[in-house]
Amino acid sequence: MAEDYYQLLGVDKKATAEEIKKAYRKLAFKWHPDKNPNNKAQAEEKFKKISEAYAVLSDPGKRKEYDMYGSADQFRQKFSQEDIFRNFDLNDLLRGFGFDFTGGGGRAKSFSGSSRRRGSFQQSFDPFADLFGGGGQSYAHMPQQGQDLQYNLSITLEESVRGVEKKLALQREDRVDEINVKIPPGIGAGKKLRLSGKGGPGFDGGPAGDLYLHIDILPHPLFARDGNDIYVEKSITFTQAVLGTIIEVPTIEGVTKRVKIPPGTQNNTKIRMKGYGIPALKGGVKGDQYVKINVLVPRTLTDRQHKLVKQLAEEGL
Repeated sequence: MAEDYYQLLGVDKKATAEEIKKAYRKLAFKWHPDKNPNNKAQAEEKFKKISEAYAVLSDPGKRKEYDMYGSADQFRQKFSQEDIFRNFDLNDLLRGFGFDFTGGGGRAKSFSGSSRRRGSFQQSFDPFADLFGGGGQSYAHMPQQGQDLQYNLSITLEESVRGVEKKLALQREDRVDEINVKIPPGIGAGKKLRLSGKGGPGFDGGPAGDLYLHIDILPHPLFARDGNDIYVEKSITFTQAVLGTIIEVPTIEGVTKRVKIPPGTQNNTKIRMKGYGIPALKGGVKGDQYVKINVLVPRTLTDRQHKLVKQLAEEGL
């Protein structure tokens, strides 16, 4: 089967330049021979193929011409390896993986020059000769920090108030790592926690990357949070609103408080319960809890109730 550059990189033919670059970087890191010491020959061959695919698809002009041919084999019949890798900066890519690939004068390895078609030159030109086969170039490793990892963590509203310790299971290449994480009291949705050194492993002795936890707070059936304040709704009858009353209100901390409703309370009134909200993440003043009052208007009345309300209406109420 004819090779296809898009399939080699695992991307769609409509992939953006950024998607193509991301796919190549992932595959190049996976298949670099130094990452596969027990299977260098196969890794080297795979690395060369995906690099060729990226050299073509990352260049708008080459990609347009490639799309006209439809396969790597047909494209190679028209263009030499020098054509394919012209202006392709291999050093720039390798630096991202912790390699330094330079000539004796410290210049980056890139390919340029006049266009040459297939022929005797095609047999002698090898863009990877210096990388895998010597050739007078220096090829040195540099410690490289590992990749940062992202993790979405959902917690309950109560956990965001009190803080909690969570155990995360992170899938590595050949194992599952369990990490204990302390979530501080007062953390809010959208906050990000950084765990230093808990990301991807470093390369050539470099430090591990970091793990970033993106916090999401699950919906609560009773309470709503706004910043460090808590909101809860309570319903009272029409007569309670007129005459005043005392109601019991639950708090996010799990205790129930008695709250006085003054006479003449209007619908949608908010009553403040100072200090019963969310603790500040880095110290400071604690938030409040607000009780939103819903005044219930009866939909049906008994004959006696109807008569009494009518009498009140006649008296101007």
